[in-house]
Amino acid sequence: MEFLKKYLIAFCILQLIGINVFSQSNDDQQNAFKASYASEYRGDYPGAITALQGAYKADSYEFNLRMGWLNYKAAKYTTSMEYYQKAIDLKQYSIEARFGYIKPANESKKYDKVYEMYEQVLKIDPYNSTANYWVGVTCYTMKKYDFAAKYFELLVNMYPFDYDGNHMLGWTYLSLGRSAEAKLLFQKALLNRPGDTSATDGYNKSK
Repeated sequence: MEFLKKYLIAFCILQLIGINVFSQSNDDQQNAFKASYASEYRGDYPGAITALQGAYKADSYEFNLRMGWLNYKAAKYTTSMEYYQKAIDLKQYSIEARFGYIKPANESKKYDKVYEMYEQVLKIDPYNSTANYWVGVTCYTMKKYDFAAKYFELLVNMYPFDYDGNHMLGWTYLSLGRSAEAKLLFQKALLNRPGDTSATDGYNKSK
């Protein structure tokens, strides 16, 4: 019985130590993020990065996501992509980390990586409006109009008065020879943005 009492006392002490260590660790992380936000607000991105590094945890999604953002703002695009990839590896269904990755990949002109990320987003969320739009734009640029139409049609069905969707689906239909449908889409786009040059040009060509 005496042994059991000693064991329980020791166990409780260890639990209290563990709680205290966790509390200190959590406080350190919050302080690191707070200092990082303050530096970012001043436009001091290297300082914001340094503020996080002292408490950085490689297995923390939040730390890697934030480091990805700060390195992007500091124009360290390769490093930014590496941190965002770590965040993706930690949370495999994360859409925010993939959209974060796209920013430095775009700046680095790594368009194959950009397209790959948008495709990954659509596998997770087939109705994601941003991903559907940009995959559609990519297909349109490559003159794969049938494929582009599918992405833009989905976007317009979800957001019937959206300028970008109507505008790009209009140009896609025009390229496919579907002038009457294109004309209606350009009319909608012009209701959203009266006098828009590109939509007006498309409307005149669809007459």
